[in-house]
Amino acid sequence: MTQRVFLVTGATKGIGLALSERLVAAGHRVIGMARAQAKFPGELITLDLGDRAATEAALRELARRYPVDGIVNNVGLVRPQRVDEVDLDALDEVFSVNLHPAVQTVQAFLPGMRERGWGRIVNLSSLTILGVTQRTAYAAAKAALVSFARTWALELATTGITVNSVAPGPTETELFRANNPPGSEGEQRYLSAVPMKRFGKPDEIAAAIAFLLSDDAGFITGQTLFVDGGASVGKAGI
Repeated sequence: MTQRVFLVTGATKGIGLALSERLVAAGHRVIGMARAQAKFPGELITLDLGDRAATEAALRELARRYPVDGIVNNVGLVRPQRVDEVDLDALDEVFSVNLHPAVQTVQAFLPGMRERGWGRIVNLSSLTILGVTQRTAYAAAKAALVSFARTWALELATTGITVNSVAPGPTETELFRANNPPGSEGEQRYLSAVPMKRFGKPDEIAAAIAFLLSDDAGFITGQTLFVDGGASVGKAGI
């Protein structure tokens, strides 16, 4: 197996942490970027990814130090608001945190990937892009990440670099459980939309991402993989 170097944003919790642990266990080197210091299996860069200048400086230094082979744009920010309550500053903040780092990371490491003729980019989207209340900003940003992947896949199709998206359904993360505790109305609402009648586990989402980062996924590009217990298909008949 070829050892690769992967960069994961939003790397210290939930899906980002599960993916980082999986990649390290497989023998790869992982660089994480996140807002807060935390226990992490690889090298962790702590910064606010919503700070454009700080992010640019950190990426420039990382590009100087490491031949990054793959990028997972996982960082996300949610500001739930109904359409009549949408605050434009909050809208801009959600777009900035979800979208700007994705562009910045790719721009920082694309020259090296092109030179080596191999690269993987995975954008973390969401089931919410198919429609959910109070997600005007978040769903739009996550839909934009799918569009980014399709556009970049076409632009990079002959370079050996693939670009794909993974769209998780409701997943058992700390943040999800904080907002939807067991037995709550929120939990039941989410469960009712998942034909498998359970939530995903961070490691199940991480497994899908890890596959798209692998050599085996070399002929897959521009795609969006829903990892959602069937929720994107429709409600179960029984």
